[in-house]
Amino acid sequence: MTTRRSILSGLLAATAAIAASEGLAALFNLRESPVLAVGQSVIKLTPGPIAERIISVVGHADKPLAVSSVVVAILLLGALVGLWWPRPRAYAVVGALVVLASAAVLARPHGDSGGVLASVAAGAVVIGVLHLLRQQPQHTVDESRRTFLRTSAVIAVAAIIVGSAGEVLASRHRRRQALERIRAALKVPASRVPAPEGADLAVEGQGGWLTSNRDFYRIDTALSPPLVNPEGWTLRIHGMVDKELTLTYQDLLDRGLEHEWITICCVSNPVGGDLIGNTVWGGVPIKGILDEVGIQAGADALLSTSDDGWTCGTPLEALTDGRNALLALTMNGEPLPIPHGFPVRQVVPGLYGYVSATKWVVDWEVTRFADFKAYWTQRGWGERGPVKTESRIDVPKGGESLDAGRTTIAGVAWAQHVGIDGVEVRVDGGEWQKATLGTVPNVDTWVQWRLEWSAESGDHTIEARATNVKGEPQTDEKADVLPDGATGYPKISVKVK
Repeated sequence: MTTRRSILSGLLAATAAIAASEGLAALFNLRESPVLAVGQSVIKLTPGPIAERIISVVGHADKPLAVSSVVVAILLLGALVGLWWPRPRAYAVVGALVVLASAAVLARPHGDSGGVLASVAAGAVVIGVLHLLRQQPQHTVDESRRTFLRTSAVIAVAAIIVGSAGEVLASRHRRRQALERIRAALKVPASRVPAPEGADLAVEGQGGWLTSNRDFYRIDTALSPPLVNPEGWTLRIHGMVDKELTLTYQDLLDRGLEHEWITICCVSNPVGGDLIGNTVWGGVPIKGILDEVGIQAGADALLSTSDDGWTCGTPLEALTDGRNALLALTMNGEPLPIPHGFPVRQVVPGLYGYVSATKWVVDWEVTRFADFKAYWTQRGWGERGPVKTESRIDVPKGGESLDAGRTTIAGVAWAQHVGIDGVEVRVDGGEWQKATLGTVPNVDTWVQWRLEWSAESGDHTIEARATNVKGEPQTDEKADVLPDGATGYPKISVKVK
């Protein structure tokens, strides 16, 4: 068999294996297919600096990229197996892939034998397809080629049918639809706290004061969001407490929800970045729950765990000092969207999300920072993650061409749980000019700002800096997002005609 035909055989075998594993995952009602389980393992094993670099480059496309990378890797290994077939090392590669996929499945919080069986079946499909393609009767060259092409076409069509059937029958798809119906039917307090008058400066081209649920950033490690039915959801609270407590979704509703404007942002947000959003969160104050269970002396951290096994360490002082730290059930007046943590997540103003904003939260352990390392702190991020005073320029856009004359420079600034006192702007390194601020309902939100500029022709650079209510200015010292958030002045370049 020619090299080209061997590679094609391996690619077909790998494609058929992926289709078979996905089809069986749907048939066995698995929460994650082997491909997703492997993708999650890749994410978990990726060193922090590399993970950060990927997020900074691809942003919201990180999850499709992770799944695509796994698929491409499987296909490339399939091509290699096709080249080596039927030598022992080809069988060794297939066996190693089956073992790795099975281990990835079992390492997941909800992994079971069904995922292992799907992994084994995928390996069997690779061997079966290669055996079939290599055992074609050899006649003339033309006949051999036609037979190979016919068999390959049949295998390709079969893979498409199995994969499509898996999509149609996918239990996860059905469960998500069912959960969306449950979510839509929930009777939760839907208070939509209005934005204070003057909060939105209504500058053309600038994002609004409110970030819609659809546009709200999403950064987490779940390739496929956990599907958690609120009827079966519980939060276990244990550890260094006077009494353990388990809460249900109804328990939280019965306690009554408070609704607060809160801005949250990701530690991966670069200077001037968009991994930040502002909305009304509805939830139960965390402080009241912790007061109820009683925190024992020496405890300084809350280790929270997501339904998918992700962990987060939050300073207890940030949960008990009276700030609007919530176990949130609603977002912008509706039950949390599934990708944003439905049915329950944490929202803690003043801390980056990696140390506070656990989605799909199911477990709280009151403990000490000295006794654990959470998911991202294991990968090099700081332990406590307080949000830094930052600003962003939204208008004009970097690289934009403007007409000479009066134009508006506008953006947002934030220092959650401290508050913004002022924002200044300078052009071409000149004098700092004070911008006009919008109003805010509390110190836990961002604030919009604007400045009128008489633009003259030429190339210009525009910078901004914020000062918080403690009188602390945004630093001009440039720092990467690792280990605890980026710093520096946002800076854009424009051309004025």
